[in-house]
Amino acid sequence: MFKSKDFTLTNITIVLTVIMYLLQTNINYGSLYMGLNMYFVEGGFFWQPLSSMFAHGGLGHLGMNMFVLYQFGNPIEKIFGKKGFLIVYLFGGLLTSILSFAYIYFLDNQVNLVGASGAICVLLGFYAYFDRYQRKGIITWVLIISVAPLLIGLPIAWYAHFIGLGVGLLLGILKK
Repeated sequence: MFKSKDFTLTNITIVLTVIMYLLQTNINYGSLYMGLNMYFVEGGFFWQPLSSMFAHGGLGHLGMNMFVLYQFGNPIEKIFGKKGFLIVYLFGGLLTSILSFAYIYFLDNQVNLVGASGAICVLLGFYAYFDRYQRKGIITWVLIISVAPLLIGLPIAWYAHFIGLGVGLLLGILKK
C-alpha cells in the first residue's frame, strides 16, 4: 500500500497539518487559539508562531498550501536531506511567523494569521536561490499569489508571503 519513499518528512508534515486542521475546526475558537494574533502577547499564547503554520482558513486554503508543499518540499528534502528540509521549513516558518507578527502588532492588530504559506514561501525562496533557471518564475508566482487575491478583495497575508520569500533567500545565502 505505502512504500518507504512515501514516508518523506514533507509528506509527514502534510499529514500532521491535515490533522491539526481537523483539530482546529473541531474545538471552540480553534482558529483564535492556533492562529497568530494579539493573544500571542496579550494572552501568553506562546505556541502561536508554530501552530499558525498548521492552522488554515478552510479546505481550499489547506488543499492549495499542501499541494505546493508537496511540490517543493519533497525536492528540497531529496537534495538537502530531512534535516535540511526541517531547518528550512520549521526554522524559516517560525522566523516568518515572528516577523509577520511584528507587522500585525504595529500595523494591523485585528488580524488572525493562519496558514502554511509563509513557511512554504520560505521553501520557495530557498529553492529559487539554488535554482537560477526557475528563480524568476518562482518570485513572479509569489508576487501573483500575494497580490492577485487582494485585487478581488480576499483577505490574504501578503506580507507573510514576502517575508517568507526573503527568509528563504537569506537561508539559501547562508547555506551556500
